[in-house]
Amino acid sequence: MANNESDILEFIKNFDSEKLKSITKHIDLGDVLKSLSNMNKAQLLNLKRALEAGSEEYDPPEIKSDFYQLYDQLSEEERALQQRVRQFMEDEVRPIANEYWLKGEFPHHLIPKMAELDICGLPLKGYGSMDHSYLMEGIISLEMSRVDASISTFFGVQSGLVMGSIYFCGSEEQKQKWLPKLRTMELIGAFGLTEPKVGSSVAGGLTTKAKKEDDHWILNGQKKWIGNGTFSDITIIWAQDVDDGQVKGFIVENDTPGFRAEKQKDKMALRTVQNARLYLEDVKVPAEYKLENGNSFKDTAKVLKATRAGVAWQAVGCAQGAYEYAVDYTHKREQFGKTIGSFQLIQDLLVEMLSDLTAMQTMAFRLSQLQDEGKMTDEQASLAKVSCTTHTRSVVEKAREILGGNGILLKYNVARFVADAEAIYTYEGTKQVNSLIVGRALTGKSAFV
Repeated sequence: MANNESDILEFIKNFDSEKLKSITKHIDLGDVLKSLSNMNKAQLLNLKRALEAGSEEYDPPEIKSDFYQLYDQLSEEERALQQRVRQFMEDEVRPIANEYWLKGEFPHHLIPKMAELDICGLPLKGYGSMDHSYLMEGIISLEMSRVDASISTFFGVQSGLVMGSIYFCGSEEQKQKWLPKLRTMELIGAFGLTEPKVGSSVAGGLTTKAKKEDDHWILNGQKKWIGNGTFSDITIIWAQDVDDGQVKGFIVENDTPGFRAEKQKDKMALRTVQNARLYLEDVKVPAEYKLENGNSFKDTAKVLKATRAGVAWQAVGCAQGAYEYAVDYTHKREQFGKTIGSFQLIQDLLVEMLSDLTAMQTMAFRLSQLQDEGKMTDEQASLAKVSCTTHTRSVVEKAREILGGNGILLKYNVARFVADAEAIYTYEGTKQVNSLIVGRALTGKSAFV
């Protein structure tokens, strides 16, 4: 279907000369004219539109992480707090996250700045707390993990495990003495439950022992994987009473004679978190430092139940951070002459990631609402921990796949999320143990050995 020369000349004349010059560097103009001569006017017009559209600067859409607009349910005050934490993480943590993760060191200079946010112990009523909800504490965990899960873990230990132990198991005098200083981070805490030979089976007995003598207790044993343990001021130590066999909680000041912390090295996840192996050799603890209402593993479980929802939120944040990096990468990385976000297989991976992320967000959101209503059960908390941490592994795996070889380079950030997801998957109860808690609720039968 031949066309006259005027149509071809009109096409060339109207097409940007600089773009045409660029094209002729790579192809033979004679061949182009020959092909053009076989096109009709409509075909020439369509070609011109396609070329001009392809030459326009690409303006990628906003990355939509809250796809179901869950944050719309928050009040203005809550949104402001969320944005304040996000700004802190963007300004103070993101620029140094990879550096400290690689060094395996903690950025202590951030503690006073974090203290200014006044976010520790939000849902613990009284004692100087801002009196917010478990939902807000969860969203704060998400915002932290979205940038650096190590910082979120530090916060979770301080605000959840340590303050929670004193809040749920301490006397009123103990709460008044310790919680305000922990809230302002004047004191930093650690939580000592896991042991070298006792992880999932803590309910069955601890090797760390406590013996009452006159007006004090004597503690002996070891603890392992204790976050903040190398630099904390106090540590909540859970030990088995040699007289009645029950697990009891103690507030131990880290400068107490016989107490020693040794940094655990060579971790491949949460490297910024300073995990310690603790050694307690005839550590003398005043009787008033024993948690008044921490007298059995059931009391310990109250703390773990409350913080398990926070771990689910950490998993959500870890997945969201990896997802956002992956989406951003698809806007910038070019292969075969176009950004990889234009390929079907990449888009399919992104949709799978967003599907997992949205399911995790809605589950964690509803779990925290139940927690604020006083309705959250052990099995609900455990199901969220199982589901969210499992989906997080899937999301970070796909993010790493999208980045190809760059996915294993720290500078592209996703590798850090891939590694950190493994730690979140395991701590605060393994996937298997939490599954059995849910299974027990479903069947009425305990599968624990």
